[in-house]
Amino acid sequence: MVTEERIMRRRWLRTTAFIAILASCATGVPVAAADSGAGLELARTWCAACHLVEDGQTRANAATASFAEVAGDPAFDPARLAAFLAAPHPKMPDMSLSRQEIADIGAYIAGLRK
Repeated sequence: MVTEERIMRRRWLRTTAFIAILASCATGVPVAAADSGAGLELARTWCAACHLVEDGQTRANAATASFAEVAGDPAFDPARLAAFLAAPHPKMPDMSLSRQEIADIGAYIAGLRK
């Protein structure tokens, strides 16, 4: 079931993705190839307190989507995730991740797609 909160989140993601793409084009600073292994390590450190980031994890907040659910969402796109993580938002702490770290987390989640 798609809730109003999910609809609003998707709209917000689309908007922030567009802004991030514009900013990325303006800076011209390339990001190295994403590393899903590094993304898993970052997710264990920064995301596992709330999200189920991998099989075998014993604790996560039941109200937050697992990384497998995020990966399975047809709207999931690493660029949108990058925009979401780069912009401040109220429900998540400001982790101050670099563009490379964000790309790595996106690569890890994308690798969970079935």
